[in-house]
Amino acid sequence: MAEQDALLKKFGREFVKGTFLFREGDSESKEMYVIHKGKVKIIKTIGDKETVLATFGQGEFIGEMATLCNKPRSATAEVVEDSILLVIDTKTFEMMIKNNNEVAFRMITKLADRLQEADKRIEILMIKDSNSRVIHVIERLIETDGEEKDNGFVIHVTLDELYNKAGVSVDHATEIIEKLKKANIIQILDKGMFVTSKDKLKMFLEFLILKEQFGDLD
Repeated sequence: MAEQDALLKKFGREFVKGTFLFREGDSESKEMYVIHKGKVKIIKTIGDKETVLATFGQGEFIGEMATLCNKPRSATAEVVEDSILLVIDTKTFEMMIKNNNEVAFRMITKLADRLQEADKRIEILMIKDSNSRVIHVIERLIETDGEEKDNGFVIHVTLDELYNKAGVSVDHATEIIEKLKKANIIQILDKGMFVTSKDKLKMFLEFLILKEQFGDLD
């Protein structure tokens, strides 16, 4: 606890909601950030659309690739609520990695997890049908963030976050969300979504895939 307080005192900084820590393509900033309190979202331009790749909270770190590889930022980081972050420069970060095996191991493990998740996100974004992408994202969120409750799953994602993760516009996604609600597969909550049945969600996805391949069958 004393060590954590010392780190917070030395490296901690407050950031207000809406602050951009760095932007995609920026080659000047090289710091990495550890989130002590608050949330930060990572945004990347894919085609002509900005897509939210992830939203990180307490205990997560961001910006490490520019620090490790000395390359321009590969994405944009925006503070989404008032936050306290530890700001670690390149020299300090290198010293932490060299002198603390636990820090190095945690970093490697976290990077491996993120690479796996990035591969899954790219796989989803490659799907042509926007409706299928939305359902794939819901399935993925159940796997990674689902809270089992009342014979279903609660996922903590707003509709805007869902649309961003799927790389679709509100207009494209509204129709599929309404169909899922009408079929009683999902229910919209104040701060998330309740999925009543993974099996029904999977069946609905399979129906969309068949429809894309063969069209409407009369």
